[in-house]
Amino acid sequence: MSTTASDPLAALAALPGVPDSVDSVRKAVDRVYGHRVMRRRSNEVTSEAALRGARGSAALSGADWNLEEVRRRTDFSGDTEARTVGAALRLTAEAGQLLSIWRQSPLRVLARLHLVAAGGATPDDAVGRPRLVGETVDEPLVEAPLPGADEVAGRLDGLSRLIIDGSTAPALVTSAIVHGELLALRPFGSRNGLVARTAERIVLIGSGLDPKSICPAEVGHAEQGRAAYVAAFEGYMSGTPEGMAAWIAHCGRAVELGVRESTAVCEALQRGAA
Repeated sequence: MSTTASDPLAALAALPGVPDSVDSVRKAVDRVYGHRVMRRRSNEVTSEAALRGARGSAALSGADWNLEEVRRRTDFSGDTEARTVGAALRLTAEAGQLLSIWRQSPLRVLARLHLVAAGGATPDDAVGRPRLVGETVDEPLVEAPLPGADEVAGRLDGLSRLIIDGSTAPALVTSAIVHGELLALRPFGSRNGLVARTAERIVLIGSGLDPKSICPAEVGHAEQGRAAYVAAFEGYMSGTPEGMAAWIAHCGRAVELGVRESTAVCEALQRGAA
């Protein structure tokens, strides 16, 4: 994060184009929350959004399964892709349980998310803690330069202080920066992409923008495609105003596409087709 303003997230929110993204996302979210199905069957929409969000996050981590395969499968202990999908599902289920802790102790939440994501696939002493000097990262689909352990510790502390201190920035901006920073740092030995996207979800829910968790940004990230995701992330990594604004706009579009997905779910429930 390159800005040094007293409220750096608010400073990012003022970048050219970002207010338009924030406004567009807010209007899209309001529309789906106003759908008549939400008054009676919001729990069903939430459950479906969770499933589709997990599928989307897993796809970006290399396990691009059909939604119905994710829905019907009960055993995720098989190959690498199955374990990735299982991790995404576990993280989505866990996100809602950590909202009360996030604002007080985001690092504790991140540690818990990695523990859930690892699911016994990582040596015990490496689970749930930032990597140490000399430890490697298994994140083959993210090719950006890997910060050293000391830099990771310092930047995680800075990110934690931003969350705890609070900001006047809109939820979209905060969630995008949390997502981008965790993806840049890759603080854990594995599953960093899944953890980063789950943290984004936690911010969107906890901020009040999406309190029922029906606007799965992970769906939108996957729908825009891996190439677009990587290109937008490179903008974040550049630290330039233009690059940061492009990343935030990309995350905003992801939320809007998640809204579109849940709107379709609402329409299907209304027709009795889901």
